[in-house]
Formats: sequence, C-alpha cells, structure tokens
Amino acid sequence: MNSSAIPPITEDDIAQYLANTPEFFERHAELLTSVVLTSQHGQRAVSLQERQAEMLREKIKGLEQHIMEIVRNGSENAAIADKVQQWARRMLAVRDAAVLVQEVEEGLQTLFDVPKVALRLWDVAPGWEQAPWTQGVSEDVRSFATSLTMPFCGPNLGFEAIGWLPQSAQVRSVALLPMRPGAMDDMDAPAFGLLVLASDDAARFDSTMGTDFLTRMAELASAALDRLR
Repeated sequence: MNSSAIPPITEDDIAQYLANTPEFFERHAELLTSVVLTSQHGQRAVSLQERQAEMLREKIKGLEQHIMEIVRNGSENAAIADKVQQWARRMLAVRDAAVLVQEVEEGLQTLFDVPKVALRLWDVAPGWEQAPWTQGVSEDVRSFATSLTMPFCGPNLGFEAIGWLPQSAQVRSVALLPMRPGAMDDMDAPAFGLLVLASDDAARFDSTMGTDFLTRMAELASAALDRLR
C-alpha cells in the first residue's frame, strides 16, 4: 500500500484518542508532570496538572458568577411579585368604581416607577360612557388592542395610543397591554381597553425583556376593571 495515501494524524485525532483512552495517562503518568504549558495568567511555564487546576478555577469562577446571577434574578423577581400583589390589593380595595381607573394608573406609577401611564376603556356600562378614560379611542386602536395576545414592548413606533400620554412627543419606549376578560391570549374575547406604559428612556421597555409579569398585571387589571362594563 502506498503510504502517501494514508491521511496524516491530526490534532483532533490525538485529542479524540486521549479522550477515549484515559488509561494512557495511567501507563504514562510521568507526562502529567513533564508536559510544560504556558499559563493563562502570564508567560510562565506550568505543568499539565497546574494548567488543569487553573482551568478548574476558571470554571468554578464562571459557575459562581452564574449562581450569583440566578440569585440576583430571583431576588428581583420576588420583589416584582411583591409589588404586583400590593397593586392587586389596592385595586381590590377600591369601593368607588369612579376612582378605579385612577387607582390602576397611580399604582403603576408609584409601585413600579413607570413615568407615564394611560388607560382607555370602551364598551363600558352606560353610566361611564362620558368618563375621561373612554374618550379618544378610535376603531383602529380597538382593533389593535384586540389583536394583541401578549404585551408589546419596544420603541415608540408612532402608536395612536401614545397621544393619550402627557408630553407624548418625548416617549421613546412603550409597553402596550390589552384589557380583555380572562386570559390575554384568548382571541375569542375582544379587548375592552388598552393600558399604555411609557418612558422617555429608550431602554426602559425593550423588545427582549420578559413579559410574564406584564401579562399577569394586564390580566389582574382587566379583572378589576371588568366591573365598569
């Protein structure tokens, strides 16, 4: 056989052999101390065992950082959940339906530090048809709200509903939450309102942010506001 036809051994072949043959280092234990590598922390030479120890330390450091991130996220989520509960209690405690919309908006601003909030409802009971929070709602807004099956979070794209906010021209990011009975993703239930959360900070409501809490908040607010229909 022509030796030139045999493919040369590559580094991947050697790595695969060593990975599949752990007893190699038992037969050649002297290699563990005789192999000299360059340290990741400078140009000094270290043994294979020292290099393995460095790699393990780096891995442990990465795992510690990941654990700390999980703990931090857990603490933040617990804090948000507590605020959602406080907000729900405030809405449930409202006896005068006339101030319910105001309580929803003020609760969002004070508990969640949302700079700008606006809420509009439609298809309300006859006694509420002339309320300020029923005005300025077009058919396009109603159709748009009904089309939402999850909160919209992202930049201000010139939504008509932004006009409900004070100093609307300065708004850079928004979260739009449809008000509908039951679950937000129930397309069989038309929306009866739209809740607008906005900020002049473009990064406040980002398209990559999680929407689980916003969905729960929208469903809680919808349940509370349903008494106005």
